[in-house]
Amino acid sequence: MDAPTKMWSPNGQETKMDEFRERVNKELKLTLKTYADLWQWSVDRYDQFWEQFFHYSTLQYSCVYEKVVDTSKNIAEIPEWFQGCRMNYAENLLQHQDDKTAIITYGEGQEGVSVSFSELRQRVATLAAAMRGYGIGEGDRVVGYLPNSSFAVEAMLATASIGAVWSSTSPDFGVSGVLDRFTQIKPKLIFSVEAVRYNNKTHSHLQKLSEVVAGLPALEMVVIFPFCGTQNIDTSSIPNSVLFEDFVEDFRGAKELKFAQLPFNHPLFIMFSSGTTGVPKCMVHSAGGTLIQHLKEHILHGNMTSSDVMFYYTTTGWMMWNWLVSALAVGATIVLYDGSPFIPSPNVLWDCVDKFGITILGTGAKWLSALEERNIHPIETHSLTSLHTILSTGSPLKPQSYDYVYTRIKDDIMLGSISGGTDIISCFAGQNPTVPVYRGELQSRNLGMAVECWDTDGKEVLDDSGELVCTKPFPSMPTHFWNDDDGIKYTKAYFTKFQGVWAHGDYCVINSRTGGIVMLGRSDGTLNPAGVRFGSAEIYNIIEHMEGIADSLCVGQRISGGDERVILFLKMTPGHSFSEDIVKKVKVQLRTQLSARHVPAVVLETTDIPYTINAKKVEVAVKKIISGEEVQQRGALANPQSLDLYYNIPELQLSGQNH
Repeated sequence: MDAPTKMWSPNGQETKMDEFRERVNKELKLTLKTYADLWQWSVDRYDQFWEQFFHYSTLQYSCVYEKVVDTSKNIAEIPEWFQGCRMNYAENLLQHQDDKTAIITYGEGQEGVSVSFSELRQRVATLAAAMRGYGIGEGDRVVGYLPNSSFAVEAMLATASIGAVWSSTSPDFGVSGVLDRFTQIKPKLIFSVEAVRYNNKTHSHLQKLSEVVAGLPALEMVVIFPFCGTQNIDTSSIPNSVLFEDFVEDFRGAKELKFAQLPFNHPLFIMFSSGTTGVPKCMVHSAGGTLIQHLKEHILHGNMTSSDVMFYYTTTGWMMWNWLVSALAVGATIVLYDGSPFIPSPNVLWDCVDKFGITILGTGAKWLSALEERNIHPIETHSLTSLHTILSTGSPLKPQSYDYVYTRIKDDIMLGSISGGTDIISCFAGQNPTVPVYRGELQSRNLGMAVECWDTDGKEVLDDSGELVCTKPFPSMPTHFWNDDDGIKYTKAYFTKFQGVWAHGDYCVINSRTGGIVMLGRSDGTLNPAGVRFGSAEIYNIIEHMEGIADSLCVGQRISGGDERVILFLKMTPGHSFSEDIVKKVKVQLRTQLSARHVPAVVLETTDIPYTINAKKVEVAVKKIISGEEVQQRGALANPQSLDLYYNIPELQLSGQNH
């Protein structure tokens, strides 16, 4: 595997990563010289690495640990981290108590409101006192059905401060999608809003909220925040509901914020899988594990300081929201945006960069592709002088998107394609200020993450495609799944493909020359015609830049004899028609740029591609449908009706299938 084109190189200035490496060398009398040396040590002696970072990160705790981790246990045994340590996640995020800006909220219908660290702490104190006053305590589940706003952060931090467990989803989730998640964890309290804004319109949220509340019989209270400033909110249709002002009225005098001192392993967040092919999994993430992992990624991999202003285009239903909010622990300012990224113009987020001095901007790969399609060139229209890093995740970042970023956005930016997931509430690989950015590659495997690429026989491979696995424990593994006392669901999710090793469900290639990683899509969507395995991203990278093709979906279909054939669906751009000529051009491009084995057996037109609300293509559900199965779970889809397009397609009918 050749070294791809180098797009960016470190500027030679010392980074937090360099500082940490020198500290490790001094403390442990080592001679680690490069990032590759540091990474290898961090996975060989992961107990030493996490202990060193625990102290380097200045993590706040009231009682130090007795033991870092039991290294005799393998990753599938889910060992406990920093046993004996007592701390509080919210206390770490609220340790800065000055007038520096903590949060900027912005979006459709909002001018940009700042909250200082001292104001944030006072607001959390009031909310926490109210929650305690109404009987919410340690271990209770508190949920948010909320837009991305300062109020969502305050509610989450108040929940964490008292030792309750937080889970959230965004208002764009439908009722069934919310109930698929929240009914499993039986919350006592829900925070929500009276209305939301999107696409220049205000939409009442009360009807959806009332239906959700009706499906959650364990709820004791519903707190409604007037997010859109609605006057005379009628909550009579929602039992046990109270407006926010009334909820906190008797507790505004709360002057002291009490932080429950809890075990490192205490549950903080319940996160949910996408639920596109079944009931969402409920993954419980610990306070300490989440915090230390996020601090590592922000401080070492992001080179973040208290001078940074971080933005991530996300909702409260995506793990990137939790990841963004943890930047408060570094003392950085976070920008919370709610609304369409194209209203009032496709430049709205670049306007935010210049308006607020954003230094780190995060987004999904799909947004960058959409900007390129619209011929948006921020390098010509915006200053962007503050911006030093762009992060991308959600789906593999196409090589062409690297070209777009460096030619049309900013030529001296660090472009960090990052990859991990809700399952680990963090990243396996991603940005790194000490190594180059190569076209089409994630820069490196992250410290403390023993990531390898394995073939179907369970052997490590380099420069060839395989399954992304993690061979050793790390702190942000879920402590358990909710309602999975025997651990069977947890084991089935990650440890059945390779015994005793975490198989994440991603398909990738690790480049032995650069140390970078090429992500090839989800392994459950891996294509396997005639026993030849390849990732769907390889197809997308070629055809989605062809003229006339707006989007595509590539899936496998089971055929007789246990084999599989590749089916490619094309969504055409307005003004372009699907034809035999376009099919021929697609096949020629794939055969020429990849191989004859990459050429799909069937190419068909579609008018819509299913996506999750977090902008991820939904391949597996379509694969099930065209192989004769029924897919019921649609609550996590942004466009659930799109799945109907893939039933009963004559060209895909196979004998013996029940459609």
